[in-house]
This record gives sequence, structure tokens and C-alpha cells, in this order.
Amino acid sequence: MATLASTIFIPRREYTPPENELIGSSLEMQRALDDVRLVAPTDSAVMIQGETGTGKELIARAVHNHSRRKNAPFVTVNCAAIPSGLLESELFGHERGAYTGALTSAIGRFQLAHQGTLFLDEIGELPLELQPKLLRVLQEQEFEKLGSTRTIQVDVRIVAATNRNLSEMVQERQFRADLFYRLHVFPIVLPPLRHRMTDIPLLARHFVEKFARRMNKVIKIIPEEVMEALKIHSWPGNIRELQNFIERAVILSPGPVLFAPLGDLKGVSEAPRVEPSARTLRDAERTHILETLRQVDWVVGGRRGAAVRLGLPRTTLLHRMRKLGITSEDPQPNRCHASQ
Repeated sequence: MATLASTIFIPRREYTPPENELIGSSLEMQRALDDVRLVAPTDSAVMIQGETGTGKELIARAVHNHSRRKNAPFVTVNCAAIPSGLLESELFGHERGAYTGALTSAIGRFQLAHQGTLFLDEIGELPLELQPKLLRVLQEQEFEKLGSTRTIQVDVRIVAATNRNLSEMVQERQFRADLFYRLHVFPIVLPPLRHRMTDIPLLARHFVEKFARRMNKVIKIIPEEVMEALKIHSWPGNIRELQNFIERAVILSPGPVLFAPLGDLKGVSEAPRVEPSARTLRDAERTHILETLRQVDWVVGGRRGAAVRLGLPRTTLLHRMRKLGITSEDPQPNRCHASQ
């Protein structure tokens, strides 16, 4: 087992995930959550702005779950994932024969979200030709299905999200100004993970527990070197990237110690709070393995070997050593044993 000085334990009493896994104690995240609590009881339109992977859908669900509509449907539409030719039908529905291939009639997402909340993700990708019809629904709460002349009344709250600069799109005539103002009643800005570094330990522990439980594993320790290395990564994919990385680390960790393949992370940048002596993630992983090898006199396998201390199979440790260029010729030791 690694020493206390080089590990971070995961005490259960410290961690109870908030509703919908909205995790964060940083000032930036608390401001966003305060905005959610403020606007949720109203029926006003909400615009969530943030980079990819910052958790915009979780915020949208929180708005819904803290509103008077919480027992009604929460319906999601990703405007970037549906071909523009089919998006009108997805939103408003269609009648049989409305277009080639429409063999039956269908209701759209607006009808499905009646008395609830419709989350329009990636709203910046909405085609210009559909924007007037969306504007009408926001203003009048009514629309017609594709291929129908019958007006349908709905009661729907709109929450939209984007990672694009809609103000610039309005200036470039790529997005209607009147629709922008209708959607932009109450903006909520989600900070990127690199601006909420103090939340990384909370998120890392949460994801370790989540995936360990899913994989029927027990992981009790996150090495301090791993946690420090996570803090210096820029996380261009934000929380989604961190989650995927931790899932991969849990898969690689058969024992109680989290083994994170830090050398696999790319695009490292130092955060303001990291000391000047901070190394790259690859260096941090290499140093952690080297220090463990020194503690066991460079014995790799066996009950007292480095593989057991790191919570890794012997073959996995040998693979990581080869990848990181760790050999018996390193200056610290003068030998490297396979087992003891």
C-alpha cells in the first residue's frame, strides 16, 4: 500500500453528489447554481452558454427539476444532431404524406413537452429557415404540424444552450436578432473546467466512485501525484474529458489504488495555482512509478513488489515502464527484479 504522504483517500462522508450530479464548490460554479435557483421558479426562457463538455444539459435539467413543471416532461432536441431537412418535423411533427417517406403522422417535440420543458441544445445550429417558426411558438405558444393547417396550442418552457457566440452570429446575419432576444431572457454562463480547478478533486472522486461501483471494484486511494497532475491539465473537453479519462483509469486499476495513465493526456497547460516546479503529466506518472520502485528496491512483481503497491498487474506495470522509458539503467537504482 502506498504511503499516506503520497496518497489521497476517498472518504465517503466527504462525498454526497448533489442532485443530477451538479458538483462543484468553486465560486464560478456556485454563481451558476445560484442563477439556476433564481430563474427555475419562473417560466422565463433560459440561455445556457458554455464550452463543449461543461454540463449544459445537467444545468437545463436542474432548471426543470426546480420549477413548477418538474412533474411534466423534460424533452431534449440536439439541433446539431438532426439533419436540417428533418428538424422541422422533429420539432413540430408532421401529417401523413407531408413529405416523401412520411407514411404515418407523428407528433413533434413541442407537443411531447406540453406543460413541461423543451431543451434546445446547440441552438446556434438551428437553420435560418426554421427560426421564424420557432419565434412564433415562443411568442404565441402555437404552431402547425408539417403538412397541416390545424393550429396546435402548447404550454412549453424553453431552455436553450450553445457553445457559440450568438451575438456575433446575429451581427453576421446567421441568427435572427428577434429570436436571440426571445431566447436570451436569462443567460447562465458555465465556466470551463480550467477556471474551476478547485472542483477537480471533487469531480475526480465522484467519477472514481461512480465507475468503480459500476465495475464492481473497490478503489480507495487516488495517488497525490495523480491528483496534482489532473490539476495541471487544461481539459479542453472539460468535464466530459475528465469523466472519460477517469473511466479509463478505473478500468486499468484492479486494486485499491487508482492507476491513471497520465502520459496519455495531451495538450498540457499549467494552471495559475500550480507551482513553477510542476512537471508534465508524463513526468508525474514516471516519477510516481520510479519512487514506488525505489521504495521496494526495484522489485516489480510478488507480494511486496511495486505492482502490488500501485494496484496493477505485473504485466501492465512492465508495459507502462517500457512506454515511459523506465529501465534498470535509470540513475536511482542499480537493478530491477521481476519478482521477490
